[in-house]
Amino acid sequence: MNANPTKIAIVTGAGSGVGRAVAVELLRTGWSVALAGRRAERLEETAALARAALAEASPGTDEGPAGKESTSLCVRTDVSQPEEVAALLAATRDRFGRLDLLFNNAGTFGPGGVPFEELPYDAWRHVVGTNLHGAFLCAQAAYRQMKEQDPQGGRIINNGSISAHTPRPHSAAYTATKHALTGLTKSLSLDGRPYRIACGQIDIGNAATDMTERMQTGALQANGEMAPEPVMDVADVARTVRHMAELPLEANVQFATVLASGMPYVGRG
Repeated sequence: MNANPTKIAIVTGAGSGVGRAVAVELLRTGWSVALAGRRAERLEETAALARAALAEASPGTDEGPAGKESTSLCVRTDVSQPEEVAALLAATRDRFGRLDLLFNNAGTFGPGGVPFEELPYDAWRHVVGTNLHGAFLCAQAAYRQMKEQDPQGGRIINNGSISAHTPRPHSAAYTATKHALTGLTKSLSLDGRPYRIACGQIDIGNAATDMTERMQTGALQANGEMAPEPVMDVADVARTVRHMAELPLEANVQFATVLASGMPYVGRG
């Protein structure tokens, strides 16, 4: 038996942004990863980026550090749909046999710049369905798998966002779901103790992705002004997630906040 077996992860929202960066980082360092997202072609792009990174690090091999085989599996998934989440877990189990990590990352900001009183109910439902219902469905499916497998246990990391602490203007739906994720994280961390299931949360501020591109030219501030904001390399977020993921199950990063150092969050900006 391999004394240092390949670890198995699911990354949701793996077709872009933080999810893509985390998936590539895990694959590059010897994990096998099920890539989940709404667009199959974007998942394939992520898998190709990971193969390129792996080839650059270890020419002529598909193995990561310590000779661990690294494999990706692309599963088109709408996390707000229970049957699609069930299919994601089944595909992961059929391919890899177990699950060691869920990075619960899929999310949407919703319509930008819409005042609260004008926010359509359908837009509210879409954000809640993806960010909260989707996180619940994925966490519940992963929790069941981790509880039933042998050896028992695993880790769930929820992507909370700085909005789990402090809102931006016109962000009621997104902020409400991210606050709710903190409650989900705490409940999972408590309920998972008897089964060696650890749960933590990473709260990210201004990682350089397509979602934050506009912040470098100007983002609406609490005082009503538009101001550019600094961003940080998304690779720094990915490395933080990997650190959280690779701790032994006897240790847990309950909450981690990773943000661009100069963003208007701490103090008064």
